[in-house]
Amino acid sequence: MSQPDLVVVGSGFFGLTIAERCANELDLNVLVLDRRHHLGGNAYSEPDAETGIEVHVYGAHLFHTSNDRVWEYVNRFTSFTNYQHRVFAKYQGQVYSFPMNLGLINQFFGKDHTPDEARELIKEQASEIATEDATNLEEKAISLIGRPLYEAFVKGYTAKQWQTDPTELSADIITRLPVRYTFNNRYFNDKYEGLPVDGYTAWLTRMADHPNIEVRLDTDFFDVADEFKGKVPIVYTGPVDEYFGNSEGRLSWRTVDLEPEVMQVDDFQGTSVMNYNDGDVPFTRIHEFKHFHPERDYAEAKGRTVIVREYSRAAEIDDEPYYPINTAEDREKLLKYRDLARKEPMVLFGGRLGTYKYLDMHMAIGSALSMFDNKLRPHFAEGAELTSGGVDE
Repeated sequence: MSQPDLVVVGSGFFGLTIAERCANELDLNVLVLDRRHHLGGNAYSEPDAETGIEVHVYGAHLFHTSNDRVWEYVNRFTSFTNYQHRVFAKYQGQVYSFPMNLGLINQFFGKDHTPDEARELIKEQASEIATEDATNLEEKAISLIGRPLYEAFVKGYTAKQWQTDPTELSADIITRLPVRYTFNNRYFNDKYEGLPVDGYTAWLTRMADHPNIEVRLDTDFFDVADEFKGKVPIVYTGPVDEYFGNSEGRLSWRTVDLEPEVMQVDDFQGTSVMNYNDGDVPFTRIHEFKHFHPERDYAEAKGRTVIVREYSRAAEIDDEPYYPINTAEDREKLLKYRDLARKEPMVLFGGRLGTYKYLDMHMAIGSALSMFDNKLRPHFAEGAELTSGGVDE
């Protein structure tokens, strides 16, 4: 490809949606750069070498959405199974369905409650602390669900997630803790849900399969930036603070460490995800990937299964950032980065890392479609000025 019409930095869902739309709808030549050895960002999946079981390399990815447009769009590249995600939580040697629902409440308190009785029970326990008086995460959580449920299902898990005692975490980290007063144990409530029949990598590869799209892997944008900056529009989906050399200070992120292991059993835990809520268990959860695709044969995996233990911690400089921590200090820095982004010629910022927002897959795709509609199509098809920035307000 000679000089491209558009450069996309990052080949996750946001970047590939932009590339696909611009190539298919506008006939643009699009160059996609990714510093990893594969496309797909954190949604990348591959078969385990020993068992053939498809593993989500960067942690479990569950697709769900209530957005009709997003659902129609993604079905152009993959069909979906009827998988419905259900999570279970282990605490003091007992397993509970999760999120907190009527089944968990009855099991935990050892009594049959009607929905109204359960509401009154949680209301009474939560009355210990008024929500408006909460000064830290622990007090906020108790004000929402009461101390017994907090200590069992929030305290230990949260301490492991943040590597910090919940009494030292800000109350504004949580806005609510959902409790269902039914026996519904579906983790998501969206209209559409499922997993790509052929896996995430097959789906993402189809998005990039267009003669106008070139994907360059093992390529760090900052090593080649001078070839493109100021010469061609760029959609950047990496960390916004990294783009500006951390000039306003590093934003804080959480990362995860994933520890895979092949177990010599057909079935290790009986479900795809098990949370570990006890504070003395170092990992937050275990994924068992065979359960994500029960429709598959996996004949070569007979007598074996793949599990992945997940550990959460604050990201250091060389770690892959996963989730924005979003403290008050981070938000102040982000405002400064947004000002810089608006002044950066012909560069749009998007995706979870580029906007410093927690975006699920469907949200990243929807955001990319909006950027295409509102910024890229008007610029390339109608000659409208390309307004730099694009970091979500």
